[in-house]
Amino acid sequence: MVFRFPKTLDPITLFHSPAVPASKRVLTLLKQASATASETATEDQASDTNIHAAKQRGEFQLQVSTEAPTTDQVRSILEFVADAQAAGRTSYAAGEVVAGARDAADALRKFKEDQSKFARPITVDWTNGRAVVGDNESEILKMVRQAE
Repeated sequence: MVFRFPKTLDPITLFHSPAVPASKRVLTLLKQASATASETATEDQASDTNIHAAKQRGEFQLQVSTEAPTTDQVRSILEFVADAQAAGRTSYAAGEVVAGARDAADALRKFKEDQSKFARPITVDWTNGRAVVGDNESEILKMVRQAE
């Protein structure tokens, strides 16, 4: 018998505001996606013969934060957004992450001055370096279902 450490689940964080209807929709969507991934995890692992199943993420650890992110987390989110924009996957701008920001440096400065300018909801896949700003259901589902 081969000893293996249990695989840690990829963390996906929702920066959430219960007062924002879009944020409530994203929370519901992520909870459903997490439950579905948990139910099908063993089924997918048993049928790992096709390429599509191998690219599925499976279970993930959903973290919901109503607190403001750290400055380092905002910096990472801005990098994820810039990378996605450069790759042509999304067109999010720094001003959508931090209200009124012209670019990433301005976003960090504005965030440090007033953390309430940080947008909600923002869903972040820390492991694969991806972020979805707002409640774009198809982008969020693409993020939580696919392993890069």
